[in-house]
Amino acid sequence: MFFERPDAGETAVLVHIDFQDEKEREDPGEFHELVRSAGAEPATLVTGSRQRPDPRSFVGSGKLEEIGEALAVHKAELVIFNHALSPSQERNVEQTLKCRVLDRTGLILDIFAQRARTHEGKLQVELAQLEYMSTRLVRGWTHLERQKGGIGLRGPGETQLETDRRLLRARIKSIHKRLDKVRSQRSQNRRARSRAEIPSVSLVGYTNAGKSTLFNSLTASEVYAADQLFATLDPTLRRLEVEDVGPVVLADTVGFIRHLPHKLVEAFRATLQEAAEASLLVHVIDSADPDRELNVTQVEAVLDEIGALDVPTLKVMNKIDLFDSSPRIERDEHGVPQTVWLSAQKGLGLDLLTQALTERLAEDIIDFSLTLTPEQGKLRAALHELNAVRDESFDEDGQTQLDVRLPRRDFNQLMARLGERAADYLPVALQERDVWEA
Repeated sequence: MFFERPDAGETAVLVHIDFQDEKEREDPGEFHELVRSAGAEPATLVTGSRQRPDPRSFVGSGKLEEIGEALAVHKAELVIFNHALSPSQERNVEQTLKCRVLDRTGLILDIFAQRARTHEGKLQVELAQLEYMSTRLVRGWTHLERQKGGIGLRGPGETQLETDRRLLRARIKSIHKRLDKVRSQRSQNRRARSRAEIPSVSLVGYTNAGKSTLFNSLTASEVYAADQLFATLDPTLRRLEVEDVGPVVLADTVGFIRHLPHKLVEAFRATLQEAAEASLLVHVIDSADPDRELNVTQVEAVLDEIGALDVPTLKVMNKIDLFDSSPRIERDEHGVPQTVWLSAQKGLGLDLLTQALTERLAEDIIDFSLTLTPEQGKLRAALHELNAVRDESFDEDGQTQLDVRLPRRDFNQLMARLGERAADYLPVALQERDVWEA
């Protein structure tokens, strides 16, 4: 341990303050979900309203007294604020209440620490925790003020606090180096997929919108999905076959939340880069949530922060079973799918989503007839390997008549591999659509 604090407890007094400034406001309902997801037992919720936070204790002396009384009545050992506290505010409240105090950022970090399963996820959580902790070492009570001393203990004269800070900086530096390797590996994987021209689709959305349930439904995977905030933390990649497109890499990313701490966005930048470099984002939205528009705004704010706001996006309005709506696709004036209404849990409208993915990813599908001689059997076999042959027949001269449908990109690659010119096999109308490479 880098510093000593009062023992943690599971029974908690929750504190929520309403501010006039919209930017400072938090959702008390979401706060309860966060606390529940962390495994704490809410004893009571202390509420209040202020124009601005008190610089010393965030809530003011009167409200602090009320919190102390709630602690005594409910025999709670923990106070959790639905707000980000400064290190000094957190320290002052702890000293007054004589109990463990956790702010919103610390609560989210605790949930992330519980959810991380992969090596990368654990590194990212530890980095965010250490950077959060580095500003709070001053709370470490009296042992941090003592100089090292005694026989065999006379060191360079630094205080325990200075030692803790030095050790913490060294650990942060070490984690940064290891995460740089992870980012490099991810970057190589993305470049390899790009060279193979395999499209990537990233599921993004507010936490608990149903991303993992949808991911499991599409890929027949068993990613952990539950009615909790941040039920899935680590990114998961799966192969998905999309008609007329072929293999697609589908990524399930960490859920976003209102006022997601900046340090968490920074720590998870390697993971979120999957979204920034995706061919298409699927923005999963809880259509039954009364705050859905606000949640969409929060997700777009994080996407903007990681440079992913300009990535083409398909919206998915999930959980339509909760208000008896029917599955459907909404299109723009050009007929391009923009929004799919479905229920991932009930399996309603999944076929419409795959149809929309096909239309959004297969931007240039060519559909034409082809006549091949017996000597062109290699081309015929290659087209069958690509599952591009829709119909096949043979004439009296032994020639093969093929009805072919496939992405233009795949046909170009096939022709280049066989040393042929794509234009020699295409109808004039398709030749004029674009410049075909040899």
